[in-house]
Amino acid sequence: MNFILAMGQPMCGTPGSQGQGNPIMAFMPLIILFGIFYFLLIRPQQTKQKEFQKMLSALEKGDKVITSGGIHGIVAGIKDDVVSVKVADNVKLDISKNCIASVKKNSGAAEEAK
Repeated sequence: MNFILAMGQPMCGTPGSQGQGNPIMAFMPLIILFGIFYFLLIRPQQTKQKEFQKMLSALEKGDKVITSGGIHGIVAGIKDDVVSVKVADNVKLDISKNCIASVKKNSGAAEEAK
């Protein structure tokens, strides 16, 4: 029996001359995996967050809103990060801006909010 084979070394080439390979090629699967995660998860989430912030900054008095808790109402006033929402006659709720889930622009609702 061949001594090199018995020690677990390959028979071709000189003993101990196993190629190390290119270090970039060793990390290539990780780089590809990160690229896939970036384009499928991270980038769309960043785009969605930018659209959400744009929607909140464009919020105006008279817009119809739906909160994340399911409350439907009309914006009666805006102060910094707090929005007053009219939900019924003589009923206004102060809600954090970040709790607004969707906005429907309505130019005719400005008179209703007064």
